[in-house]
Amino acid sequence: MRIIAIMNQKGGVGKTTTSVNMAAGLAMQGKKVCLVDLDPQGHSSLHLGIEPFGSIPTAYDVFSGFKTLAETRQLVSKNLWVVPSTLDLAATELELVDADNREIVLRQAIQKMAETEPFDYLIMDCPPSLGVLTINALTAATEVIIPLQPHFFALQGLSKLFETTALVRRRLNRELKVSGIVLCLYETGTRLAADVTDDLCAFLNQSDPEAPWSAAKVFQSRIRRNIKLAEAPSYGQSVFDYSSTCPGAKDYAGLVQEIIADEKAEHAPLQRAA
Repeated sequence: MRIIAIMNQKGGVGKTTTSVNMAAGLAMQGKKVCLVDLDPQGHSSLHLGIEPFGSIPTAYDVFSGFKTLAETRQLVSKNLWVVPSTLDLAATELELVDADNREIVLRQAIQKMAETEPFDYLIMDCPPSLGVLTINALTAATEVIIPLQPHFFALQGLSKLFETTALVRRRLNRELKVSGIVLCLYETGTRLAADVTDDLCAFLNQSDPEAPWSAAKVFQSRIRRNIKLAEAPSYGQSVFDYSSTCPGAKDYAGLVQEIIADEKAEHAPLQRAA
């Protein structure tokens, strides 16, 4: 099972849009996918038509120990389950501050679920902060994908994200790696987008081979600005269900194919020298 944390401490860069449409696209390709909404704003849940209320179990119940992931996930379409979130999840930051093993609550919950019903992909939509919830996600994840808007300020924030992954890898999760960066809100034909992309590729190529991001790549699929991507959440649908032929759907379909190709490459048998 690939456990992917979608993270960026900056809001408005396409993090939730990427989490939802990547999960939906993988499910459409026959992969069994669980999307865990770790953002107290609950935007991933709302994006897919889930509005938790009353006694509906959420991710908060998992962190509180009241429910398991299997008891909180909801089937929203073929092959796609969602663990929803509400504002209650924000209390987790305070409730776990003095708890023992507070960084591994989610990892233990995922391991327990995998024992009885493994998924092909578990995708976590992280909150736009580097608190307890994000640390839990990084401790549980096998890899990180970073949505990034191609602006120069975004590159500065990227260094902080990399520092966090290095810290978590050193102390909590030796398997953690940054597998890729998705350029979102991309404006084709602009000099700024091209320059930032070149700077980012140059930085990754010069990275320390021991760093978690040493093998990271910039995905070839650029997620262009597209109004359909902004409209889809109001209908509680992924972009594939809302407008399957729009540029946004085509861009995320390309991203999904790259992710599946990475999976195949990783498991391909080594070629022996003649």
